[in-house]
Amino acid sequence: MQIMGMMEKEMEYRVEMFNKLTQTCFDKCIEKRHKESELNMGENSCIDRCVSKYWQVTNLVGQLLGSNRPPM
Repeated sequence: MQIMGMMEKEMEYRVEMFNKLTQTCFDKCIEKRHKESELNMGENSCIDRCVSKYWQVTNLVGQLLGSNRPPM
């Protein structure tokens, strides 16, 4: 039972992280007035960079927090 609870928490965390990533990069990269039905080249490049940086920072923070954790 405890493992299922941990798995649920992990899934909730991943969904929340994905939602934050999506909202952050959308707000940063997509024009407020949608002129076209598809992303233009500038928006596409911005999203690629935004997602890459977001994951780099997330991984770095995870490593830093993990290194400060006492062994179990």
